[in-house]
Amino acid sequence: MKSYSLDLRSKIVTAHLAEKMSIRKVATRFGVSKSLVQKLVKQQQTQGNLFPKHRGKPRFSPLTDAETAVRALVADHPDATQERIV
Repeated sequence: MKSYSLDLRSKIVTAHLAEKMSIRKVATRFGVSKSLVQKLVKQQQTQGNLFPKHRGKPRFSPLTDAETAVRALVADHPDATQERIV
């Protein structure tokens, strides 16, 4: 499921905080769950933003920790090709 837009998120939080509507009324008005309204209000109060969380696993490069080894190989063989090193 896709994340809700920032515009909708801000309207939900504004309706609850500025217009003093109850969480249930806000949820009914915007057609979302009560728990989403609670989550967005809490996120706004604690983090100060309404951005959705990133989904999925973080992607890491296998070369992240290999920088020193690669630099040493390049320093030892500046003109080498991949076939010569392996």
